[in-house]
Amino acid sequence: MEHLGDYTILKKLGEGPFGEVFLAEHRFIKRQFALKLLPEEICANALFMRRFESEISEIAALDHPNIAKIHNISSANDRFFIVTDPQVDSLGQTMHLERYLELKGKGLAEEDYLQLLGQVASALDYAHEAGLTHGALKLTNILVAPDEKGVRLLLSDFGLTRLIGEKICLIRLCQKMAQNFPSSPFIRSFAFLSPEQKMAEGEISEKVDAYAFGILAYYFLFRKIPEGCFDLPSRGLPDLTQNWDLLISRCLQTNANIRPQKLTGAMKEYLPAPKAILKEMLHLSEAEPKPDAGQQMAFELEASEPAVPVEPPKPVLKPQEIARPEFEPDPGAIFQRETHVSHYTPTKVEAPEIEPILTEMIVVPGGTYVRGSSEGARDEMPRHKVNLVSFALDIHPVTNDQFVRFLQAMGGEKDHNNNDIIRLRDSRIKRSGGKLIIESGYAKHPVVGVTWYGAIAYAKWIGKRLPTEAEWEAASTAGRDTIYPSGAEIERSQANFFSSDTTAVMSYPPNPFGLYDMAGNVYEWCQDWYAYNYYDASAVEPDNPHGPPQGVYRVLRGGCWKSLKDDLRCSHRHRNNPGAVNGTYGFRCAADVS
Repeated sequence: MEHLGDYTILKKLGEGPFGEVFLAEHRFIKRQFALKLLPEEICANALFMRRFESEISEIAALDHPNIAKIHNISSANDRFFIVTDPQVDSLGQTMHLERYLELKGKGLAEEDYLQLLGQVASALDYAHEAGLTHGALKLTNILVAPDEKGVRLLLSDFGLTRLIGEKICLIRLCQKMAQNFPSSPFIRSFAFLSPEQKMAEGEISEKVDAYAFGILAYYFLFRKIPEGCFDLPSRGLPDLTQNWDLLISRCLQTNANIRPQKLTGAMKEYLPAPKAILKEMLHLSEAEPKPDAGQQMAFELEASEPAVPVEPPKPVLKPQEIARPEFEPDPGAIFQRETHVSHYTPTKVEAPEIEPILTEMIVVPGGTYVRGSSEGARDEMPRHKVNLVSFALDIHPVTNDQFVRFLQAMGGEKDHNNNDIIRLRDSRIKRSGGKLIIESGYAKHPVVGVTWYGAIAYAKWIGKRLPTEAEWEAASTAGRDTIYPSGAEIERSQANFFSSDTTAVMSYPPNPFGLYDMAGNVYEWCQDWYAYNYYDASAVEPDNPHGPPQGVYRVLRGGCWKSLKDDLRCSHRHRNNPGAVNGTYGFRCAADVS
């Protein structure tokens, strides 16, 4: 292989579980880059490709001085590859952390380890706050670049474990180990995996990076991987000034919940801590063994004086008088006493009157509209006509500042039936000191993380309802024979899709009815239950259809900020459990028109 797209291959730099890495030169700008070519069998997986196209933009958006910057993502010959800066030495070999430490030998001091680990911790904390996990941290994907202050570490392969799939990555790593056993370079990479990754138990969290960080800290000090019952730094390196025992022990906990959440905070808290605090925090007991009872008794007998027999004291008996007991003449009188119970009157707390922020509405005229598609998915067929009465629809989805008013009126995140209204950690609304706060700059963004129950409850609170699926599609097409709300085609200048976050409502042009964000930004809950074959019944009963009478899922429409172009079609149908929450789910309200 001499060329890969617009790049001329110069040499192969290495190979890992995620694919081969090549040094290449761009044919036009004459600049060298590192190309990570993803494996062919992974690129052929449709599920991976869909996840790759929807999530790679989040990874590419990472901007941190200690994270390798992704310059481009491209494909050639049905193979995807990621373009980054090469970090090579004068011999053209990749300068990663393992090679750097080998070249330095024992020329690094404890202060150097603190500085290098601080860079890794800062990069991981930054990515975790952005909702991304590395998942495959190891010596060979930590690149070393020259810097004014010495060297700068760059973490590569961010998020690829989640994109490719945890189990697939584990299988590929085991296969690479088996092919080159026993001298496989991948055995050391396997040691950086946390226990839950090796057992392939569920989805990975940011706590797996904390485990790998502990392995890295130990390797810095000893130049070997901790295995089995290993010595802590205080025993093997007594001249160290920092409490490395506490940091490494907390990071390498089998229970992921005990590992630190913020690695920079852990370094500031644990390393300067007194070394005696390790027993207290880890619940370890290192008390000296006590002699057994037989030895202790023998020692006490030898050390004591010869025993002198002493007669026990004789009890002194004195005559005592026993008083005659007094009997209660009426034992049941105690139950006949009058008791007084004070009446409890709860303090009345007047609920604050919270006025909603209303949205401008557009009246969609009644008439005959076409729904469905002859070229779409099976649940969009058959394409047929429906007859709708006039209704009104919000011109944009409900925003964060509107929904906060509702949460304040409800007094919590659950409705009267104990259903979740919203999950705050999936939204841009946070609770701090008992108050609801919207993240800076997101007041006019559509609310996300809302369940169907939350959308219904909000609509009832302001005297409206959710639109039916037929009403939503009629409003989206504006009564035209069109594919997208914008027409036969749609561009990224016309809707928010295949991006990294929501945008403020009304940021893109409206459709002919004057409705904004009918495509992209957030999926919108509809009133209807979902059934994949419902259109067969709707075609027979076309008057004001309201969906099947029951089901498992509720309908969502319109695509979202992460969606591909195909999901933005007016006829595209999406669904999920009514209690489901997602960072892409929102809604808008409808109302009847008399």
